[in-house]
Amino acid sequence: MDLTPSFIEYIEKAVVENWDRDALTDYKGTTLQYHDVARKIEKLHILFANSGIEKGDKIALCGRNSSNWAVAFLATLAYGAVAVPIQNEFTPDQIYNIVNHSEARLLFVGDVVATQIDASQMPALEGVFYLPDFSLTLSRSEQLTYAREHLNEMFGSKFPKFFRREHVAYHHGDAEDVALINYTSGTTGFSKGVVLPYRALWSNFDFLNGMMGKHIPRGSNCVCILPMAHMYGLMDDVLFQFCLGSHIFFLTRMPTPTLVAEALAEIRPRLICSVPLVVEKIVRKKIFPEFQTSMVRLLMNMPLLRDKVKERICERVREVFGGNLYQVMVGGASLSREVEEFFVSIGFPITVGYGTTETAPMITMSNWDDFVPGSCGTPATHMEVRIASEDPEHVPGEIITRGLNVMLGYYKNEEATRAVIDADGWFHTGDLATKSADGHVFIRGRIKNMLLGANGQNVYPEEIEDKLNSMALVGESLVVQRGDQLVALVHPDVEEVKSMGFDDADLRGVMEQNRIELNSKLPHFCKIAAIQLHATEFEKTPKKSIKRYKYQQSI
Repeated sequence: MDLTPSFIEYIEKAVVENWDRDALTDYKGTTLQYHDVARKIEKLHILFANSGIEKGDKIALCGRNSSNWAVAFLATLAYGAVAVPIQNEFTPDQIYNIVNHSEARLLFVGDVVATQIDASQMPALEGVFYLPDFSLTLSRSEQLTYAREHLNEMFGSKFPKFFRREHVAYHHGDAEDVALINYTSGTTGFSKGVVLPYRALWSNFDFLNGMMGKHIPRGSNCVCILPMAHMYGLMDDVLFQFCLGSHIFFLTRMPTPTLVAEALAEIRPRLICSVPLVVEKIVRKKIFPEFQTSMVRLLMNMPLLRDKVKERICERVREVFGGNLYQVMVGGASLSREVEEFFVSIGFPITVGYGTTETAPMITMSNWDDFVPGSCGTPATHMEVRIASEDPEHVPGEIITRGLNVMLGYYKNEEATRAVIDADGWFHTGDLATKSADGHVFIRGRIKNMLLGANGQNVYPEEIEDKLNSMALVGESLVVQRGDQLVALVHPDVEEVKSMGFDDADLRGVMEQNRIELNSKLPHFCKIAAIQLHATEFEKTPKKSIKRYKYQQSI
């Protein structure tokens, strides 16, 4: 493995060079400048050192996105400890399992999680800190109690003539040292701990910086929409932006389309990283109603006016997304074909990336000006990407990849590690794709989601769902197999149904028409036998992917 520069050096440099710039803001709340972040990091380092925390010890974090969450995470890495981000949507049992399995010595918790957990279920934990104010809510160590009670005194003693940028000195470590253990959302049972070294963080940053860094000036605004405990949000919204010297805003609560749209208009971010669900809802609720009119369609059919109309629509869409945009980057799942085609048709800067927790997270992505509809970009810098197929351009095969982004393995689980990383270092993603001659990758689905048609043909449910989701009154859908038949579960667009005054019989009629229209667009072995209405939204992972395993027997 090639030697890589220290990732922590980038954090250190960002703090020093942006000392008096705004760094972290809780949306509608307080702002920390880079020197405030440095001061808080230094206090946490004093606390760690005087409570016996050593390099390589595990420190867990579980709470909603916030400035203090970011501070605690940065402080952990800069100290040389190992961060264990825990998604705050996890159940208490999952939190206990992760804290215990990772052997975390300290746990930082947000306001909601603090009321849900029972510290007696985490017997090896030495202390629990409350993220909103860093107060110590549980201590099983006299050292820790003393250090927290005398922290300001210790800080004043160490820096009697003020804390200045020349005092910033962090632990750089080696490229192969463990930076964090990120536990996947998983499906059944408890999730696996992905062990990520510093080289994977540096490699991801180097790729993103080389692609977009020159387009994001220092001091640019960024909105952190994605959960920070997930690698996509942590890398793209927090670590990448912090190292660039950006001003990061945390929404601190559930990112509904209304809240996101309000924040985008106010903050005017330079880069937006999101999952498809958020972008699609903004488009369908705020953009399509404005432009899917008979007048716009008429003007679009006039060759002399078409380009001007598209230009005006693109300007308006840019305004909806804040008006200061370089590009919107979507990941975590595929973007609706209807929404994607709309963006591309008007020249809007959209791109789709692909990655996994095990690659911290990037595997493929292209800038918007190299984006090919339906693709998720080309291989990231420092990564090799292959399609395990005899004909990668036409026959889907598993995506396998190796390079600096790939994890060290699953924590305390050599068997699971060997199952996904082969003897030659190739990480087997479990995703199916094709790859064009020019290197663009096209995701076809998950191997475990692939269904077998009645005559043995491969059926990719995601492709059917993409078509169905753009049809009348469909909010979201899931295609499952029942014997030799395919059935679509549909949660309707409840607001739209109510606005039209439809009853259940009307809704069933619309869905039957949707089924007929859908089947006319599908090969015979992919046709849907029935559409079943699902009363509630499908349960999702933190990255907003439907938990498919929960609905396999739902009919």
